[in-house]
Order: sequence, then structure tokens, then C-alpha cells
Amino acid sequence: MRLDDAIKFIKGKKGTEVRLTVKKKMDGSTKIISIIRDVVELEETFVKSTIVEKNGKKYGLIDLPRFYISFDDANYRDSAKDMEQEIERLKKEGVAGLLIDLRNNGGGSLKTAIEISGLFINEGPVVQVKYRGEKPIVKSDTNKKTQWEGAVVVLVNELSASASEIFAAAMQDYKRAVIIGGNQTFGKGTVQSVIPINNFYPNYEADLGAIKMTIQKFYRINGGSTQIEGVYSDIAMPNRYSFMEFGERDMEGALVWDKVPQAEYTMTDSYDNFEDVVYNSKERIADNERFQLINEYAKWLKKNQDGASYSLNYSRFIEDNEAKEKEVARFKDVFKFDSKLSFSSPKYELPLLEKDSILTDKRAYWHKNLSKDLYVAEALNVLSELKMRSKNQVVKN
Repeated sequence: MRLDDAIKFIKGKKGTEVRLTVKKKMDGSTKIISIIRDVVELEETFVKSTIVEKNGKKYGLIDLPRFYISFDDANYRDSAKDMEQEIERLKKEGVAGLLIDLRNNGGGSLKTAIEISGLFINEGPVVQVKYRGEKPIVKSDTNKKTQWEGAVVVLVNELSASASEIFAAAMQDYKRAVIIGGNQTFGKGTVQSVIPINNFYPNYEADLGAIKMTIQKFYRINGGSTQIEGVYSDIAMPNRYSFMEFGERDMEGALVWDKVPQAEYTMTDSYDNFEDVVYNSKERIADNERFQLINEYAKWLKKNQDGASYSLNYSRFIEDNEAKEKEVARFKDVFKFDSKLSFSSPKYELPLLEKDSILTDKRAYWHKNLSKDLYVAEALNVLSELKMRSKNQVVKN
């Protein structure tokens, strides 16, 4: 049985019983195991942080895999509260800047995206939401408290979507953070609602299914939609997705990009050397042989995506395969890299690691991957170069 089919039998309402019949390989004996169903929380889906030292200063990296919240369970974890807590813990560690990793973050709760944006600004608009034929509604952070006033870099890729784009766009429009990563994010700037068809036929006993309907579009505070365009990085780094057909813009029938009037907001204009840092990073990337090879690899992937034909002549087919294997060998080590940076858990997590060997292994694996991550290394270069204004100057918009 396929795993996803088996899961359909195992999943069910919280608090109910499921019985699993397990057959042992050794002696063929069977045993029935009774399990009471409950919500399964995967630790990897929640906010986590790590600390890295570079040029004599400590920096915090926060991984935000999704914007999670539960409106039904008050005890369920909330990404905004978790982010606030993680930032406070890193402040106690004396970090000089924050790198927020939103790669592969497909979005989630709009409410938490607004609240997390509010951790980095005093107050003000974060996103605009618009129904068809109506004026846009400005959604704002109303909390005057700023949780983090230091340097911020946001790392994105082509799979950063929806709420991730709202947060990244707000940080970019306020000029509160440097956005670095793929050329542009996914471009998911719409809101869907699932409407049961039985709502229109209340006396019909059978389940008629549901319609998933697009009801709203998201707009940046500068007026542009995140639909199709997503967020263009201040600093673009070549990656495997660079030339692939990817994102909302490549989907048939996707809603078009448009714009609404700009919201009234005030840039933080936080940095003395924003443009210089962006320029320096672009120069490093352009001169980096590994990034150059990754760019060639991305073009090769695109070529293979487009080339879906194969020769029916067996000799020609073999020749083509051999040529492709040589190309594969050329790109085998394209992402092989070692930054020589050492990542470590914040102090609050150390007692947890002593009690949980599985968590220890997970953190060790994560830290090892971060040290070999070319994109994290360049993002940290940018973060280490940013200089805050001694007294923020503001620009009215």
C-alpha cells in the first residue's frame, strides 16, 4: 500500500482510537497497537534560531518555515509570538544583526505576517488587501513597540510565497532590511476561500463538494501587487531555479499584476551604507566562480526542461545520453562549499539538547548544512557590512 493511502486510514478525529496491526519481519508474528489520535507537531515546522560568529561579532539566524497560527486552539503555537521570543533570546546573546531565512516558506497566516513585520518597525501599514470592485483595505501594525532595531537581512528564493512576500515587501518598502536571494519570489498575491456547494442546497443530503474561489488580492504599501511579480531581491544570487518556469507567473490563467494607490507610510531609512553594501555584494557575486557555475547549471536545467524530445535512433540516443552524463559530471559538485563558519544553538536551548538526543542530532545536521550554504554565507557578508544610522533619518512617502 502506498504511504499516502495508508495515512488516510491512520488519520482521524483527535481523541479517537486507531489500531495498527504490525507484522514482525523476524518471526512473522503480529501485534495490535492501539493509539489515541492527537495533533502531531513537527518541530521543523516552527521558528528556530542559531548563532554564528563572524569578524569578531555574533549574528543571529532565524529560520521561519511558515507563518503558522491556530484560530481554534488558543494553546497552539503562534509564529509571531515565537518570533518575538526568539528575537528577545538572541538580543540577550548580544547579536549584532539578524538574518531571517524565508526560503521555501509558502506563507500562511496574514495576521502573523503583519505582526512579525511590526517587530521591526514602530507602527504603520504593512499590506493592502482588495476585493474586486472595492477600494483597498490597509492592514497596519498598530503596536508602537519595536522588538529589533538593529540590522536585518531577509533571505528568500523562488519558493517564498504569499505571507513571506508580504513580510519581505514591507521590509523592502520601509527600507528596513536588505532582501537577498533568488531574482524574484513566487508571486502568490491572491486569497482563496473554500465554499461548500451544499451552502446553496441546504436540503441536499449528499456532499456536493466545494468551490475554491479567489476573493482578494494583496498589494504592497507602495501600491504594487505581489501577484505575478512577487518581490524582486535587492541582491539576486544565481540558483537552480533562475531560468526555470516557476511561480504564479508561469501558471496558465493566473491573475495579472496591477497596482492601487500607495499607502501613507514613513521609511525607516535605517542604514548609512545601504547602497554601498548592495553594490559590494553584487560585485562579489559577479566575480565568484561558483556562482558563475551555478548560473551555467541553471541554464542547463532550463535547457533540459524545454528539451522533452528523444531520438528514436538507438545509436543517437546512446550518444545523447553519454553527452548528458558528461554534463551531469561537470555540475556534480556545483553546490559543494564550506564557509568555515561555526553555528551554535542559543543558550536557552542547551538544556533541551541535553535531554533530547534526537533534537541534538537535528540541530547538528542543520548547523552543518548552514556552514556549507553558499547563500547563507553571502547573506552574512551583507549583514556584517551594514551600518546603522546613529540617529535614524526618515523619508516621508
